[in-house]
Amino acid sequence: MELGKTIDLKTLDKIVFGKAPLVISEDCMKEVADCYDFLKTFSSDKIIYGINTGFGPMAQYRVDDKSLTELQYNIIRSHSTGAGKPLPEIYVRAAMVARVYTFLQARSGVHPELVNLLVEFINREIYPFIPEHGSVGASGDLVQLAHMALTLIGEGEVFYKGERRDTAGVMEENGLKPFSMHIREGLSITNGTSVMTGIGIVNLLYAQKLLNWSVIASVMMNEVAASYDDLMAEPLNSCKRHEGQQFIAKAMREWIEGSTCVKKREIELYSGGHQEKVFGHKVQPFYSLRCVPQILGPVYDELANAEKVLINEINSACDNPIVDPVTQNIYHGGNFHGDYVSFEMDKLKIAITKLTMLSERQLNYLFHDKINEMLPPFVNLGVLGLNYGLQASQFTATSTTAECQTLSNPMYVHSIPNNNDNQDIVSMGTNSALIAKTIIDNSFQVLAIQFMGLTQAIEYQECQDKLSPKSLKIYQEIREFFPAFKEDTPLYPKVEKTITYLRGE
Repeated sequence: MELGKTIDLKTLDKIVFGKAPLVISEDCMKEVADCYDFLKTFSSDKIIYGINTGFGPMAQYRVDDKSLTELQYNIIRSHSTGAGKPLPEIYVRAAMVARVYTFLQARSGVHPELVNLLVEFINREIYPFIPEHGSVGASGDLVQLAHMALTLIGEGEVFYKGERRDTAGVMEENGLKPFSMHIREGLSITNGTSVMTGIGIVNLLYAQKLLNWSVIASVMMNEVAASYDDLMAEPLNSCKRHEGQQFIAKAMREWIEGSTCVKKREIELYSGGHQEKVFGHKVQPFYSLRCVPQILGPVYDELANAEKVLINEINSACDNPIVDPVTQNIYHGGNFHGDYVSFEMDKLKIAITKLTMLSERQLNYLFHDKINEMLPPFVNLGVLGLNYGLQASQFTATSTTAECQTLSNPMYVHSIPNNNDNQDIVSMGTNSALIAKTIIDNSFQVLAIQFMGLTQAIEYQECQDKLSPKSLKIYQEIREFFPAFKEDTPLYPKVEKTITYLRGE
């Protein structure tokens, strides 16, 4: 399937996670070539930033014609200064796809060879070594993109078939030649928001999975608690004019269809004949069970907005200057600035932290026998006092949730001027995206422990045949790798397997 100059989230999922090949249409590549040809002609006798001037605060210095090619190599080599752990391959792949789509907007003036080489790296699963730390998100991801660029000129290191190796050897094995500079490719590769956007895309796809699992867990929680089902009723939730709340309530209704665990208020409480002074079953459950549409609704709305922002960003020209063959001009500005992504990643991480908090509170309900009044402490199926069930796993969930809460502080408003104050207000977009990544990873851990608790609770209640068919399927799938247990045993391998299951890996 040939792709045009724009891409949607569904296609990104197939390319980034499904490893579908990236195939660019001839029309797109012609536009890239036309933009390059315009730049070549236009720049012959003009002063243009990053072509015959220095970079950043060094832009006041003109560079001799004989050194123009060296200038483009210098920005790549000088800015390859990242530190920290390597960015995992899935995020690098997404960043590379994001960089391709910046160039496909035909506003960068790069030679088509550069786009073709990037596509070859993606399709052959050659992933540049890119350290996590180095970007302030102002001229975009200068340092991380420099590490990407370093491999395209045959230097630096890549990950290939699970090994970290010198780029030159991997390129030779694959019959690829390093890219040679033409006009401004060094600046074009390094200048832009593609790393933060790539991380953001992966974050969003994982966050969508988390939201889906949180809805499922919430339904199963209400099944275990035998809640009244009107908490998800359409007439109730349509009274609040929020798309997210209505979506979550509908999703819960669809999931719970066929369940006989939940109660009908009109049958249990509206039928008359009640004389008791104290009701044995809660008339209204705790907020963590009853208010799921109201809590997860804003999360849904934020994910929808994050998709809009990230798709707009990946389909944009995000470097500087902008080379416009249509108006026959070159514009200097700040399309590399990462505020859109930074702001959205801050909102995303807050949303996922709230989702994680909901999971932790639901988990506490499951484990706290004096609250739920129907399950043994910590859904312990063994001998109380001698055995401990999932007691200690709550420590993990609670501490991990607390870390998410601390990490939810925004990066968007945390600007530190640098670069001789040339970059006097910055986005910190990549930091925000990386912190959101950590929160998402944490959330999978908490949800994994919650699902382990749910399966133990269902085991104790022996209510498998009362669950909705969809809930029963989840229960059975988890039980394949996490069997019911009574005797104490190290649970960390089961936690890891449950995380893998939830992530779909």
